Amino acid sequence: MKLFFHKITHWEYWPFQIVYIPIYFLWSYYSIKAKSIFFFNASNPTIKNGGFMMESKKEIYNLIPQKYYPKTELIKEGIALEKIVNTIEEAKIKYPLIAKPDIGLRGSGVKKINTIDDLKEYAEKANFDYVVQDLIPYDNEVGIFYVRYPHEKAGRITGIVSKEFLIITGNGFSTVEELIKENPRYELQLKVLKQEYGKKLLDILPKGEKLNLVPYGNHARGAKFIDGSHWITPKLTETINEMCLQIPGFYFGRLDVMYNTIEELEQGLNFSVVELNGAASEPTHIYDPKHSLFFAWKELARHITYMYEISVANHKNGAPYLLHKDGMKEYRMHLEQSNKIVNF
Repeated sequence: MKLFFHKITHWEYWPFQIVYIPIYFLWSYYSIKAKSIFFFNASNPTIKNGGFMMESKKEIYNLIPQKYYPKTELIKEGIALEKIVNTIEEAKIKYPLIAKPDIGLRGSGVKKINTIDDLKEYAEKANFDYVVQDLIPYDNEVGIFYVRYPHEKAGRITGIVSKEFLIITGNGFSTVEELIKENPRYELQLKVLKQEYGKKLLDILPKGEKLNLVPYGNHARGAKFIDGSHWITPKLTETINEMCLQIPGFYFGRLDVMYNTIEELEQGLNFSVVELNGAASEPTHIYDPKHSLFFAWKELARHITYMYEISVANHKNGAPYLLHKDGMKEYRMHLEQSNKIVNF
């Protein structure tokens, strides 16, 4: 009951179908103006469906200069473990590593792989293509929303979200599970954590020892999102713009970035791109608990307007909108893929 009331009184946990109700009307308006429900297809012409659905992470990584992201390999569904191991060894990807669906859904199916046994378990269970990649060595993560109109030589940062991982600190007598239950945000993840950690949740952490239970900044997996838009500076914008201009056909989306310090990130040092998300990107700084639902609506409307205007501009330059028949087919495939991952 405590967790139920926590979710009810914090809109960040509400189903997105509820949160987005006013946005559906704005989307309908723009669809009528563009004469296509699937106008988003033209927002990022080099990314499948603009990055709104059924886009491959590996294909997006291939657009990004290698120096900006960790070593990554695509593993097809059903490939034998021996071949997977050979692929990892040839790519010089080290344990622990990250495995995640090639076509993902809000962090579902993402797992830290510590050993070959973990890899075997993941491979046997995965009924989808996935990528394996080096674990990024930096401690901090931000989501940086980037927007550039096709006629512009430089883009802009429209929002930054900082992410606090699901980290507990031992007191010398409480079990991991008891420490998790001290924080409603963490306790909401307990069912999934029990599946992942099993009896390890009964371990007692020494006093002062920290344990990062989910080593990636995903809201659906317990990370706290904090609005870091005050970090936007001309220098950081210049650094991010320099990278994004090297990504062909990328105009609208969010870069999830791990980094050492914000000062080094501003200078373009010691950071790595976790993912690049296209048309389906949210300005995730809205999920800072300090923000109201009205603030979220305003920011969502602002960013969907950016996407519409960029899509129209690219369409005028020859980028096609997705035909309705093809769009509905892609959407059905997206739902099917989502069900696979959610049930993983």
